[in-house]
Amino acid sequence: MKTLLSILLTVGFICNANAQKVISLYEGKAKGSENWTWEEAVSEKNIFNTKVVYNVSSPTITAYLPENPNGTSVIIAPGGAFHTLSIDSEGIDVAKWLNAKGVTAFVLKYRVVHSLTDDPVKELMPKMANFKALDEENATVVPLATQDGLTAVKYVREHAKELNLDPKKIGFMGFSAGGTLTMSVVYSADDNNRPNFVAPIYAYENAIIGTNMPKEKTPIFIAVAGDDQLGLMPHSINIYRKWFDAKQPAELHIYEKGGHGFGMRKTGISTDNWIDNFGNWLKMQGYLK
Repeated sequence: MKTLLSILLTVGFICNANAQKVISLYEGKAKGSENWTWEEAVSEKNIFNTKVVYNVSSPTITAYLPENPNGTSVIIAPGGAFHTLSIDSEGIDVAKWLNAKGVTAFVLKYRVVHSLTDDPVKELMPKMANFKALDEENATVVPLATQDGLTAVKYVREHAKELNLDPKKIGFMGFSAGGTLTMSVVYSADDNNRPNFVAPIYAYENAIIGTNMPKEKTPIFIAVAGDDQLGLMPHSINIYRKWFDAKQPAELHIYEKGGHGFGMRKTGISTDNWIDNFGNWLKMQGYLK
């Protein structure tokens, strides 16, 4: 039996083209973070010069609905070292681009490490100098974020009919830590919560959970800059090689310049075109008409 929330959401989706609906992934407290008492917040004044979300304790997906949906959907996981979420350049802006192509998008707010101040970026930056220590701190939250990603895929698949979506055309993409999450989801999934295609963008490989390559055809699109300040270009090559060796459809783009975290920012160089390359790839794979 449908819950009242599900019915109300469905009515909202039907009545409002391009509507944005926030959907809670769990009823009550999410398992594993029952004792988290902090509240989600937003920081706009930080050295990243972009809006970031932090202290996520109640995971959600925000649905961005196109005017002319084609049945394909993509769950988007912003990056931020599992401490913050770059919600615009690596989330909402991507969703709007996908909407223009007829793709239904869901921006995922997954659980992240607790920030102790109202400037989470300032807290994070010194930690970036020691990836081993950062990985150790993130180790408790990455499994929770992975569960959030898997739950998001399961929700979209279970509600595909209500949302006029094809349950066999559900993608998952993410940036930096979101790319790590993307790979953790696809490697940890079962038949109910496995995405049909994935796109890790400048992913960090060392924190990925799981190693189970999908037996089903699962195309992958990978993008990274050769001058990534965090040295993540080889990580993308490693992911590509694993996919290629498994005889899975795989495409890798390494841009000469672009640095880390280019997302949807326009800087006048070739990384500006990664999203168009992604669109061409989606079309080749049959996810765009």
